[in-house]
Amino acid sequence: MFTGIVEETGEIVARERTDDGLRLRIGADEVATGLEHGQSISISGACLTVEEFRDGEWFEVFLATETVARTYLGDLETGETVNLERAMPADGRFDGHVVQGHVDAVATVTDIESVDEDWFFEFDLPESYERYVVEKGSITLDGISLTVADVDEERGRVTVAIIPTTYDLTTLAEKEPGDPVHLEVDVLSKYVERLLEARFD
Repeated sequence: MFTGIVEETGEIVARERTDDGLRLRIGADEVATGLEHGQSISISGACLTVEEFRDGEWFEVFLATETVARTYLGDLETGETVNLERAMPADGRFDGHVVQGHVDAVATVTDIESVDEDWFFEFDLPESYERYVVEKGSITLDGISLTVADVDEERGRVTVAIIPTTYDLTTLAEKEPGDPVHLEVDVLSKYVERLLEARFD
């Protein structure tokens, strides 16, 4: 489990296509320090497993065909950056919200507006996902725990407010309208939906 608090950004330093998927080598400092084989890391919101690493320099993860199909990670080239977060320890501080690292879908940046020191990002949600999003609720975009500022249900769009720290320390600073982002809706909303369906079926 993750919290959506990005520790640092990493750089894609190598990629290798295989018959079964894609292997990525990601350069990082803090996140690549003290790793263990089999450890889980959120790569821009997608939970992946460390296969190899060089302490303090890089680590490698493998993306199965399903992961490549459900994310945009397979489209990343060397030199591009990703958000990184190690799984939360059982006794760790819970600063974000419950993030599983299971990408639901790929959303699209539709508008970016700078207001004073903050930024407002608008995203086009894939069809049917707007029902899981509520104003002032939590949403995960590219592995970042964010608070929903506004929901436009008619257009299927959501707006989040980004503070300078989040803008500077994540890949959001590199995003432009038309760019993809990984979407994970609040899992609690899915549980509520399932319970209500079971009750009224």
